[in-house]
Amino acid sequence: MVVTQPNANILDKHVLEAVVAGEMRMTPEQAMTLYHEMPLLELGRWADARCRVLHGDSLRTYVIDRNINYTNVCTAKCTFCAFRRDGDEHDAYTLEYSELLEKIQEISDIGGTQILMQGGMNPELPLEWYIELLTTIRAEYPHIHVHAFSPPEVIEFVNFFDVQGDTLREKVKFVLSKLSEAGLMSLPGGGGEIFAPVVRQKIGLGKCTAEAWLTVMNVAQELGMNTSATMMFGHIEGIADRVHHMDLVRKWQDDAINDFGLDGGGRYYAFISWPFQPDNSPLGRVKEWGTVEEDGDEFPGDAVAQLDGSGTKQDHQEFGRRIRLAGSSSYLRTQALSRLYLDNIYSIGSSWVTMGPAIGQTALFYGANDMGSVMMEENVVSAAGTTWCLNEAKLCRLIREAGFTPAQRNNTYDIINVHDSQESPDLMIKDWSEFDAEKLATQTGCQSSQPESVELTIGQ
Repeated sequence: MVVTQPNANILDKHVLEAVVAGEMRMTPEQAMTLYHEMPLLELGRWADARCRVLHGDSLRTYVIDRNINYTNVCTAKCTFCAFRRDGDEHDAYTLEYSELLEKIQEISDIGGTQILMQGGMNPELPLEWYIELLTTIRAEYPHIHVHAFSPPEVIEFVNFFDVQGDTLREKVKFVLSKLSEAGLMSLPGGGGEIFAPVVRQKIGLGKCTAEAWLTVMNVAQELGMNTSATMMFGHIEGIADRVHHMDLVRKWQDDAINDFGLDGGGRYYAFISWPFQPDNSPLGRVKEWGTVEEDGDEFPGDAVAQLDGSGTKQDHQEFGRRIRLAGSSSYLRTQALSRLYLDNIYSIGSSWVTMGPAIGQTALFYGANDMGSVMMEENVVSAAGTTWCLNEAKLCRLIREAGFTPAQRNNTYDIINVHDSQESPDLMIKDWSEFDAEKLATQTGCQSSQPESVELTIGQ
């Protein structure tokens, strides 16, 4: 059994060796000390050591899948989102079944094994629409794993549809059971953002609470589905809010393992965190902290944040009115901390989609074991100004140049292909000059479901 030692000096080498070995569990207070006081390179070395205990020294993985955003119509009004539409704009859309199936065929044609399907919370789509879609996908593409519908979507299914059950948990179980029977296999961790209520209420208007998010995942795990967890940081939150978020993921993972683990239940397989992308979003128009002379030393988010999530906006008059964007060092520090803190989560994913290939590659030395997906299509992050796209060859090259052997995985992190021969996707490329930034985006087919020429509409 892993124990905590609240009085141990987390900066002590021997204490950290116990954390790396999985013999000691950090407390939230120790995590705060590590984040603020340990030099970045040293923190990275400890996170890398923990990663090697779990994943060895050789293989680092990726998955070939496609991110399909089936609709951008959404009832939520998240201030960080540049993707959502109310439904009456000229660029609002819901994909037809035929369009969705065509996209699945394209990912199947290049050896893909999975689709990540998420959308806005569209009140016009009945439960039968989803059930028919899943049934059709399962019939036509039985080899494709359907990883779909984040917790906020599931909560809106409960709100939109006439579902059975007296409690939220019973209603969620009714919906997820129907979707699972139709072909849903696992749930992505979208909509996690930050769990602290004071932050969540400010940036995620109309989005489900942390308790509801965690309940959806717990029900999915009870039904035998695996899930992932996410965190979006670098906006109005404090550092303690990030630790509180990780702590809730760890606690609910403990429950899933203890309650369902022996009965074929699911669990969180991965944790992926990324910085907020400000372009084109309402939150991105908020002034950054430290840009005016009157700003003090303490960021409002840090003044408000509490390790138990109990912070209130009254604790700082500027809370929510100022942001602190996260650059590369803050991203790497946060990811490294997640590897050390989340001792019961198997995979930590690198977020090259938001940070770019170079930092995504560097993240492999800061606790990440997985480079995520070949980005065949992306709409949500790119709406906020980030447009990185990589094909399989480039992704393999990044992993290999970091000193590891690239390996293709599936949703449960089973290895499908180990690329240790000259037939590897990257080693078969003779002229890498063809893969400059401009040509790369074209050749990888990093495309959008939305019309090519649209005016971006920001919901207030």
